[in-house]
Amino acid sequence: MQKYLYDFKNDLRNRRIFVCFNGPVSQDLMAELGDALKRKMKSEHAGRSKVMSVFSVLVEQAQNIIRYSAEKVPGNNPEENAKEVSQGIIMVGREGNDRYFVLCGNMVESGQVEPLREKLTILQDMSQDELRKYYKEQRRKKPDARSKGAGLGFIEVARKAGRPIAFDFRKADGDFYFFSIKTVI
Repeated sequence: MQKYLYDFKNDLRNRRIFVCFNGPVSQDLMAELGDALKRKMKSEHAGRSKVMSVFSVLVEQAQNIIRYSAEKVPGNNPEENAKEVSQGIIMVGREGNDRYFVLCGNMVESGQVEPLREKLTILQDMSQDELRKYYKEQRRKKPDARSKGAGLGFIEVARKAGRPIAFDFRKADGDFYFFSIKTVI
């Protein structure tokens, strides 16, 4: 395993990925990753609005892992009051000279695939103006009973994206799929 670690490190560098985490995702981890992300982007002289946009997309996508990942491990942080912690993968990197990407993934139950696909496909086809109006409409509505948040997260992510968000569902073991979402900012 050790001999592959160097190859993995080089692969991340070649793909311009500077943040990579795979494992239990918690609020504490999000705070640490966010701090590391801000420091890295500031060291690259990224503008404040770009830093904040990438940071907010990272937080929103990590929140989705925390709330909706079907893959759980026992929790051990009494401060977070969680019996289980959601598992996922988070990557942040550069794309081109002036863009960054946030790529996250987690396991979902098969019953979540079509509702997610529908929601994300609608957002992919919207202009920035349409996204702004849709966001306002959705804010006025009551959240979906199945939602563990206000239901605005993907809309916020799509509004910050420099191009349509990309997503994929890959069949995994049993009744599960691996869901990945990439946002370029």
